[in-house]
Amino acid sequence: MRPLIAIPARFAASTSALRYAAEVNARALIESVWRAGGEPASIHPDLTGLETRLSRFDGVLLPGGGDLAPNLYTDQAHDSVYDVDHDQDAFDLAVARRCLESGLPLLAICRGLHVVNVALGGTLDQDIPGHKHVVHPVSLAPDSTATKLTGTDKIAASCYHHQRVATLGQGLTPTAWATDGTIEAFDLPTTKGWFTAVQWHPEDTAAQDPANQALFDALVKASA
Repeated sequence: MRPLIAIPARFAASTSALRYAAEVNARALIESVWRAGGEPASIHPDLTGLETRLSRFDGVLLPGGGDLAPNLYTDQAHDSVYDVDHDQDAFDLAVARRCLESGLPLLAICRGLHVVNVALGGTLDQDIPGHKHVVHPVSLAPDSTATKLTGTDKIAASCYHHQRVATLGQGLTPTAWATDGTIEAFDLPTTKGWFTAVQWHPEDTAAQDPANQALFDALVKASA
């Protein structure tokens, strides 16, 4: 049996194949989990019975998506903030906290990294230049989870984000950086279970790049 990996769905205002609003996840993300030997399952972003619902899964992947509502970590909102959905935010934050409290294996990607940071009391820079539609080098700290998994201290990271960590949440340790100092990954040494978070989108290049695929492989292995 493939380990069952929960992936919170993302709300989409419209999708051509389905005609109306939809709940979606990126195909590359789903295929990366499948290629790793997992069974990816999108879950509906509703808080009802969340603890019981998560208990049937072996691991969780928090994917990318729109911006978190700024009021979750600051009093000021930048004009560039987009695709905020309060139901999505509440669900993702609850999922992150539940995984970290219970030890359920968790891989957080892009928005997912932001969610974990805010869930632990951190803040975000709301708008930064130079990190959308780019593949750039990211340096990884020695002995970090990301370095151990990827087998390298420098990785080509496919990025699509305009926000980043400003102050780190409680207990988080930064483990990777872009050349401009943007935190590109962090660990939580005190967590009960397997966890890592990356700012970039490893699913974009995982099919051709074993180092990025290794992140999904590790999630599935930890969930087995």
